[in-house]
Amino acid sequence: PASVSAAFQEYLQHLGLQDFPCGLGSWNKSRPNARRSRRAEPAGLGEAVPPAEETPEALLDLLRDRHSPWALPPECSPQERLLREVAVLAPELLRGSGVFQAVRSLRILDKGVEEVDKGLLRFQQLEELVLSANHISRVTSAHLPRTLKVLELCYNAVGDLQGLCAQPPPELQHLGLGYNRLCGPSQEKHLTVDFWPNLVSLDLSFNSLTDLPGLVSQLSTLQNLRILVLQGNPLALIPSYRGFLVDSLPKLCILDDIHIWVDERQQFHGLARQPELIRCEARVVVSIGEMKGLPDPEAYQQLEVGAEGPVITYSYCVTYEF
Repeated sequence: PASVSAAFQEYLQHLGLQDFPCGLGSWNKSRPNARRSRRAEPAGLGEAVPPAEETPEALLDLLRDRHSPWALPPECSPQERLLREVAVLAPELLRGSGVFQAVRSLRILDKGVEEVDKGLLRFQQLEELVLSANHISRVTSAHLPRTLKVLELCYNAVGDLQGLCAQPPPELQHLGLGYNRLCGPSQEKHLTVDFWPNLVSLDLSFNSLTDLPGLVSQLSTLQNLRILVLQGNPLALIPSYRGFLVDSLPKLCILDDIHIWVDERQQFHGLARQPELIRCEARVVVSIGEMKGLPDPEAYQQLEVGAEGPVITYSYCVTYEF
């Protein structure tokens, strides 16, 4: 599917909210128009249930029993299990637009999504949106629910934040943009408190950001920022990279998945006021420990001087990507 809405429809089909044992089918005794048998029962027995109908309790057992053919796999989210149980106990709540009101977390991973369409606005209670490992290159913020608190766009092709920052969700607390195509300094201006007043966690890992002082000047406006991931960017190769960030962002608690302790902050105290120590260059030493599949020169006898014979030469090219 090319859009998030199309991927969500596939997601609903996967859940089978309208199929047995869920939904308003004739098998569900709790449906509003379910037929009730008025035939008298022997003493001590309750109301008769027609053979084609099941009680909600029996249908729930089919969903919860891990040996049942209708059970969800163990890795499914709590929300998926909740939606299926609601589809048994109160299936009318998930009919039509009702299902959009019930979804608070939407995770669509590796489904070939290219467009974040305006159909997302139907999710009026959505708080978490994870669209990682797709083919998204641009996000229009006007298509994002204002209730979002978590937005994850890792492993996509996002190279421009202008559309995302036009009307960003005001309550967003986590923004994940790792493994994309961001490069500064044109994108760094979108990472300020003017766009993200409540941001607590930011993942910019494995992009192409190079201007450490410029990026820090923007990030320093995010007063609520506590978690930052920048590893994998060229700027992370700068020798004073970690120390400069630790001293420049005093409220930061975790940098590149490593906790910032008090002694480390004291160690780098004052480094932020010495920008001359930041060099926009780095030296990388690569050591090759072992190479397989190459011919052993000692296995070949050297030709005598003046002897005629074939001469075989080998050349190799080693490429590094940063």
